[in-house]
Amino acid sequence: MRDLLDRAASGERLGRDQALTLFQEADLLDLAAAADAVRWRLHPAPRVTYVVDRNINYTNICQSGCLFCAFYKKPGDPAGYVLSWEELDQKIEQTVALGGRQVLLQGGLNPELDLGFYRELLQRITARHSIHVHGFSPPEIVWLAGRTGCSVERVLRELVAAGLGSIPGGGAEILVDEVRRKISPEKCTAAEWLAVMRLAHFSGLRTTATMMFGHVERDEHRVEHLIKIRELQDETNGFTAFIPWTFQPENTRLAASKATAVEYLRTLTLCRLVLDNVPHIQASWVTQGAKIAQAALAFGADDLGSTMIEENVVAAAGVSFRLSEADLIHLIESAGLMARRRDCFYNLLLDRPAAAGQGGG
Repeated sequence: MRDLLDRAASGERLGRDQALTLFQEADLLDLAAAADAVRWRLHPAPRVTYVVDRNINYTNICQSGCLFCAFYKKPGDPAGYVLSWEELDQKIEQTVALGGRQVLLQGGLNPELDLGFYRELLQRITARHSIHVHGFSPPEIVWLAGRTGCSVERVLRELVAAGLGSIPGGGAEILVDEVRRKISPEKCTAAEWLAVMRLAHFSGLRTTATMMFGHVERDEHRVEHLIKIRELQDETNGFTAFIPWTFQPENTRLAASKATAVEYLRTLTLCRLVLDNVPHIQASWVTQGAKIAQAALAFGADDLGSTMIEENVVAAAGVSFRLSEADLIHLIESAGLMARRRDCFYNLLLDRPAAAGQGGG
């Protein structure tokens, strides 16, 4: 075990069996030390990054009906919505006023919306606001292609022409169809998710990748998910970061015990050790809270993600952790590290905010 940990820490690539062995049998603090060694080898500067942005859910109407989702509303539900252009403008204007450089656009698979809506959405944003659009996860793009009869490649081309700047890694859940059939049978397959990302990368779009764990999957499924991400990154080098986060069961139709902080941190170290070609690993303070997110900085993470000026999906599952930009900076600096703002592509921006407390309200 010590030899395997040392080889992983030094950058030797882990196979499936080796990764599973480490995950299941290694001591947690030994895993942390190995993952932390990888983090410092990849990023020797003593800093942790974050981005000021807002999650904008342009619609909550979704026909997918994933068992793990507490946010969506079925078509025809009176609580369903599509944001008006005025509401969208207000949200973006507030984001810019708080120092935001980007917005994350995600919504449900709404049968009332066609490709024209998405083009107009992007065109309005880019024409009226100086802000980067990080939007539309692979399930949204696969669904839109099927709805319009277009290829995924054409949908991506039209979205980019309208103003799309990068793609978030949502909708990955676990990239194993055995799992996907149980928790999200109407959503795109693992192969389709990967195909969207491959096309996006080859078209010049950078993306993130995620993993939602702690529901019906097994340990080997988590490893398989990471291997698939690593293999695609070998091919395209298009992923900027990986974000693992735990399933939040409250208000959902999927029965599962909430993953513990120890399980989260153990899985985080696995991500850093297996994903030797993905530059950044992001800690999920939104699901874990401030203290575990701070601890994650010694378990392989080098980024704290977004200030989340607005977040609705995890909040719908009863999780209400909120941190301002000043809070994120305090977490980083009290861990003995330097806080730096970044953009979507991990380019460093200001050392500190113009005023404490901006972002995240």
